[in-house]
Amino acid sequence: MARLHDIVVDSAHPASIARFWADALEGYAVAPYDAAELARLRAFGIEDPEDDPTVLVEPQGPRNGGPRLWFQRVPEPKTGKNRLHLDLLTHNVEVEIARLTELGAKVLSRHEQITILADPEGNEFCLSQG
Repeated sequence: MARLHDIVVDSAHPASIARFWADALEGYAVAPYDAAELARLRAFGIEDPEDDPTVLVEPQGPRNGGPRLWFQRVPEPKTGKNRLHLDLLTHNVEVEIARLTELGAKVLSRHEQITILADPEGNEFCLSQG
């Protein structure tokens, strides 16, 4: 039986959108750039991690067994509605909307049970009381 390991998101600038999601999700962080990873990037002619074409956001701590998020650079812009999106839960929707919009998210629509937002690159996600 297969199990979920990674969620991969196409993006224009993986480093910045990875930072957004690491800040947006409790218990997640951008994977650190150790000497080996920096050497791997330099082997591809990439001197600055800000230009990394694939950036990993991973769960932190023993209580967070969630999937990893990979952000990969693609040449084409996002067009149309996502075919897959993340659903987030929070204890206080209004406080969380304020926090997420401060990070760069945009509220797209509000409904009785759910608020639809977009991350800074326009990827839709949902937020509800949980």
